[in-house]
Amino acid sequence: MASAAPLHPVARQALLAALDEGWADPARLYHEGRRARLLLDASRETAADAVGCRPDELVFTPSGTRALHDGVAGAMAGRRRTGRHVVVSAVEHSAVLHAADAYDSTAVGVDRAGRVAPADVTAALRPDTALVCLQSANHEVGTVQPVAEVAELCRTAGVPLLVDAAQSLAWGRVDGGWSLLAGSAHKWGGPPGVGLLAVRKGTRFAPRHPADERESGRSPGFENLPAIVAAAASLRAVREEAAREAARLSALVDLIRTRVPEVVPDVEVVGHGTLRLPHLVTFSCLYVDGEALLTALDRAGFSVSSGSSCTSSTLTPSHVLKAMGVLSEGNVRVSLPPGTAEADVARFLDVLPPLVAEVRSHLGPPPAVTPAPGAGLVVDSLGKLCPIPVIELAKVIGDVPVGGTVTVLSDDEAAALDIPAWCSMRAQDYLGATPAAPGTAYLVRRRT
Repeated sequence: MASAAPLHPVARQALLAALDEGWADPARLYHEGRRARLLLDASRETAADAVGCRPDELVFTPSGTRALHDGVAGAMAGRRRTGRHVVVSAVEHSAVLHAADAYDSTAVGVDRAGRVAPADVTAALRPDTALVCLQSANHEVGTVQPVAEVAELCRTAGVPLLVDAAQSLAWGRVDGGWSLLAGSAHKWGGPPGVGLLAVRKGTRFAPRHPADERESGRSPGFENLPAIVAAAASLRAVREEAAREAARLSALVDLIRTRVPEVVPDVEVVGHGTLRLPHLVTFSCLYVDGEALLTALDRAGFSVSSGSSCTSSTLTPSHVLKAMGVLSEGNVRVSLPPGTAEADVARFLDVLPPLVAEVRSHLGPPPAVTPAPGAGLVVDSLGKLCPIPVIELAKVIGDVPVGGTVTVLSDDEAAALDIPAWCSMRAQDYLGATPAAPGTAYLVRRRT
């Protein structure tokens, strides 16, 4: 459910029924059009009730990403006289960050659990701040953000707050006096290609696309009515199951959070331990190639994902893990869909240790090492990608005396995150980095 959830049975039934009943144009007055309009209005009322807004405050969009882009652009246009400054958290979804790039943006940092401090949001506000963006819960590590507190700070400052609620809407409403909210149907078991955008009354908003009669002018184009009907029906269905499933899945996530570090050495579980989504858990394994581990788990029947740079199409570290200052290598994100059985989790915990051991057994030959002035070594990891620089550091740290140093030469961007994170996990001293063309020199001192 982190990226997408399986189509809910209720969504499938509603979709098939709406294909027959909702094919007509809901903007027309003939019989079939009026019937389609009734379906659209009923879906809007259902979604608005789930969100906690008025039906006339909510529109459907072609995707959650489009809802976020339109939300940012419309709110900034509506407050253009205030300024072009937007405040975002450093762990927002890339859709928000990309939208904010069009303006003068300030990214607010997070703690090691991935949580924003409301005081930091306040400190980032300026006289020309037109919008603040804060997700309800993080899509990679599950940490829940203090939306209600930030919303109150924004209200006092007279700045609207846009909330990306894609990950949390399946579990309940977002509390607090937010101004705009976006969601995406495929996150809660609805069909892909449906998003929603709520803009509360009193929020200045000016659509940035050509005028259109559809969706109050905020989302142009002919509505995909069958998909909208299915999206609203599935949202209502998952909400009816949410309390029971949240308690059950949260217990299974607690089991994973506790057992993985016990059965797999050198693992860091990331994200907040209690202020989190009930179905999501993320951990990072030292000395593991993330892509190899995910492939091995897939062969064993477990479909998991990763924020690791090793599985990114851009070969750059996850911006979320980077902002948190935690390990990005060997990252595994486990998302438990509704209905996950305890036996499935037990089998995952049985399968994981030997698979990690197998991947770690292919760590490669010893690194190229040269003596450094004093009691130190230089490891040449240039041209080697995650997680090799950290692996090579771990192999040689014991070869220098306590107080001695190891300099790792690397041109992999992930090393800037992973080497300090490794030092924190292994109780070694990270002394900093200096340019060393064609890469960077990372200096580590042996503490123990």
